[in-house]
Amino acid sequence: MASTEPQATILFLCVHNAGRSQMAAGFAQHLGAESVRVYSGGSEPADKVNPSAVAAMEERGIDIRQNTPQRWTDEIIASTDVVITMGCGDTCPVFPGVRYIDWQLEDPAGKGVEQVRPIRDDIERRVRDLLIDLGIDPAER
Repeated sequence: MASTEPQATILFLCVHNAGRSQMAAGFAQHLGAESVRVYSGGSEPADKVNPSAVAAMEERGIDIRQNTPQRWTDEIIASTDVVITMGCGDTCPVFPGVRYIDWQLEDPAGKGVEQVRPIRDDIERRVRDLLIDLGIDPAER
């Protein structure tokens, strides 16, 4: 019987945890399945996930509408293999022994779904590349 223990833990961070990090977490969970443990967080969490991000992800068959923006915790960061930062600048915490990657992505805040689609597609490509880099096959689901 194969182990269901995740191969990697990934944390996606942005300021409001309402758009970029939520889409990235959705893709990572969808494409990585049981091979990854995925978290997302923000330095100043919004009240809800960006509706345009929700709509753009629904077009890919990924439902993030029930997600709730949240602040990261030091415990989650310290237990993470890879932290992907997306525009949180100096507010993103740094812990020794954790791999950090910064993705320069346009913020989808205030944009309609048609402007969010290219951001979503860029995030999907980056998540696929990240999973491959971590030795995880981003299976088509």
